[in-house]
Amino acid sequence: MGKKEEQLAELLGTLGDFTSKENWDKFFTIRGTDDAFEWYAEWSELRNPLLSHLPPQPQILVPGCGSSRLSEHLYDAGFNSITNIDFSKVAISDCLRRNVRHRPDMRWRVMDMTAMQFEDEAFDVVVDKGGLDALMEPELGPKLGTQYLSEVRRVLKSGGKFICLTLAESHVLALIFSKFRFGWKMGIHAIPQKPSSKPSLQAFMVIAEKQVSSVLQEITSSFNDSSLALKGSQACGLLEAVEKENRIRRDYSTGSDVLYSLEELQLGARGDLTELCPGHRFQLTLGGDSRFSYRAVVLDAQESSGPFAYHCGVFIVPKTRAHEWLFSSEEGQWMVVESSKAARLVMVLLDASHVSASMDDIQKYLSPLVKQLAPGKDDSGAQIPFMMASDGIKQRNIVHQVTSTITGPVIVEDVIYENVDGDISRILPSRDLTFRRLVFQRSEGLVQSEALLSEEGSNNKVVELDPVVLKLAKEYFSFVEEDRLQVHIADGIQFVRNVANSAAADEISAVQEKEGACCNTEPPSSNGSCLESHVEGKVPSKVDIVIIDVDSADSSSGMTCPAADFVQETFLQTVKDALSEKGLFIINLVSRSQAIKDSVISRMKVVFSHLFCLQLEEDVNEVIFGLCSASCIKEDSFPEAALQLEKLLKLEHPEISQSIINTTKKLRQLK
Repeated sequence: MGKKEEQLAELLGTLGDFTSKENWDKFFTIRGTDDAFEWYAEWSELRNPLLSHLPPQPQILVPGCGSSRLSEHLYDAGFNSITNIDFSKVAISDCLRRNVRHRPDMRWRVMDMTAMQFEDEAFDVVVDKGGLDALMEPELGPKLGTQYLSEVRRVLKSGGKFICLTLAESHVLALIFSKFRFGWKMGIHAIPQKPSSKPSLQAFMVIAEKQVSSVLQEITSSFNDSSLALKGSQACGLLEAVEKENRIRRDYSTGSDVLYSLEELQLGARGDLTELCPGHRFQLTLGGDSRFSYRAVVLDAQESSGPFAYHCGVFIVPKTRAHEWLFSSEEGQWMVVESSKAARLVMVLLDASHVSASMDDIQKYLSPLVKQLAPGKDDSGAQIPFMMASDGIKQRNIVHQVTSTITGPVIVEDVIYENVDGDISRILPSRDLTFRRLVFQRSEGLVQSEALLSEEGSNNKVVELDPVVLKLAKEYFSFVEEDRLQVHIADGIQFVRNVANSAAADEISAVQEKEGACCNTEPPSSNGSCLESHVEGKVPSKVDIVIIDVDSADSSSGMTCPAADFVQETFLQTVKDALSEKGLFIINLVSRSQAIKDSVISRMKVVFSHLFCLQLEEDVNEVIFGLCSASCIKEDSFPEAALQLEKLLKLEHPEISQSIINTTKKLRQLK
C-alpha cells in the first residue's frame, strides 16, 4: 500500500464526525482531483433503477455531492440541468476543474445542504447519495437531518421527487418516513448488487414524490423478505421499519384517535390549520424537547356556539383533574369549548412531568407553539388567552394522608374557598370559613365528605364501608356512632341483596304461619331504615329508605357517582325488593353527560313506579328519588309538605332553614 492509500485509510478510520467540514476538506485534499469517491453503489448498479424514476428534462439538485461522479453520469445520460452543492470548498473546486470543459452546463456551488440558498420550489428532482446518512450519525441525533429534509421539501416543486440512496438504517428511515408522511407518495427499492464473495451492506433507493393532496398513502416496496439479497439484521430492520410505518399510516387513514406532532399538522395532516373547521377535533403533542412535552386537544367550535369572544384560546387542565370525564372524554371537551367562547380551543392536559413547572413557565413555553395553531393569519396581533380549570380553592392544608387497601390513597384536608355559599357567608360573615374535606386520590375532583369546621365542635356523621375511612371520620370529622346510627363494614350491593333475601324469607315465613306451618313466632320488626333496623349479627327485614351516595373508581367513565354497578337494572330490582310498600330509593347521580343520565333514569323507570329529581343550578349533582308505591305523590302537594318540614326544622340559623325549604320547591317529577 502506497503512502497516499495509507493516508486515506487512516483518514477514513478517523473521520468519525461525518458532519465536519474540516474533516472532509482534508479527506478530499489527500484523495486528489481525479480520484472520485463513491458511496454504496457504482453507476452500473444505479443506472437503470435511477433513470427509470427521472422525468424528462428535469432541474436536478445533488446535495452533498463530494467527489462522486454520479452527476457526471447523469449529465452524460442526457440530463444537463444539474446543480451540485457541498460544504467542502476542496470537493467543489476539484469537481469544477474536472468538468468545466466537458460538461459546461453543470453548476457547482459551495453550500451547506442544511441551509440552502435557493428559492422555494426550484427543482424537479433532488438526488441524495449518502448525504442524509452522513448527517444522521446516531450520537449526533436527528437535528441536522431534520433541517436538511425540511430544505428538500422546500426546494422541490409540486410533483417533484426526492431520491435518496441510503443504507436504510432504522433511525434514518424513521426520520424520512415521518417527514414525508403527509402529501407524499413514497416507495423503497433495493439496489442490485454485484456478485461478491465478501458480505456487504445493501443500498436502497427511497423515492418520495410531492403530491398536491395530503391524503396518506402506504409505502410501496419492490422487495420482500425472500427477495432481498442481504439477510440478517439489515433486512429485518428494514422490513420492520416499513411495516411499522404502514401501520401508523393505516391508523391515521382510518381515523384512529392518534397523537399528531405540530410539524405533521403543519405539513397538512389535518388540512389547512389556518382555516376553522367547525366540529373538528384532533389530538397532538406539543413540544417534545428535554424539558417539556404536552398532550393537547384542538377543537373547532360549532358555528351555533357563537358569537365568539376569542379566535383562539388555551385551556389548561391541571394533573389532578385531567382524568375527569369533563376533560378526558370528547363529549365533555365539547362542553368546555362551548363555555370558553373561543372559536378554536387548544386544551392542554398536564401530567406528573409538569408538577415542578410553574404556570408562568408553562405559559411561556406554550405561547409560541399555540400561535402556530391559531386560525387565520392573525395579522391583528390578537392575544390568545390562557384559561385554567380551577378548583376554586384559595388555601389548602393537608391534615392527614393514609392509604387504604380498598380505596387507595385518602386525604383529609382543610380548605378555604374563594367563594362560599351565600347562606353560610351571611351567618358567619366576619372570617374566612374553613371546610374539612375527605378526598380519594383516585378521583381528586370529587369531594367525598365536607363539613364546616366550628370552634364549638360539631356532631357530623360520615358513614363509609371502608374501615380506613370510618377511622378517619371518627378522628377528623367528629363522627359518633349511636343506637340508631350504626356502621357496617361490608359490600354495599351484597348488603342490600341480603336485606332483600331476608325480606323474602320473612314473607315466606309469614305465609307459612298463616297457613299453620309455624305458630307463636313474632315477625321481625323494622324501625325505619336499613341502618337503623340492623341488629348485630342479623340482617334487617324490609326498609323504608335506601340511599346510594358512592363514588366511582373510574372517573373517566363519564359518571362520577355512583359506581356503574349501583345503577344496573338487576341491582335496582334488588333495591325495590328490599324496600317496604311505600319505600323510597334515593341516589346521588353525578354526570355531565346527558346521554349517561338519560340511560340511568331510563333503567330506574323500568323498576320504580314514579321518579322525582332535584337539580341545583350550580351543581352537577342530580338527586333522583324512586317511589315503590303505585300511587304517585302529586306535585301540588309539595308546598304543604314544605310547610310541615319548616315546622319540624328547629335550626339555630333561620337562613339555613329557609335554604332547605327553598330547595324542596325545586323538586320535579320525571314523566
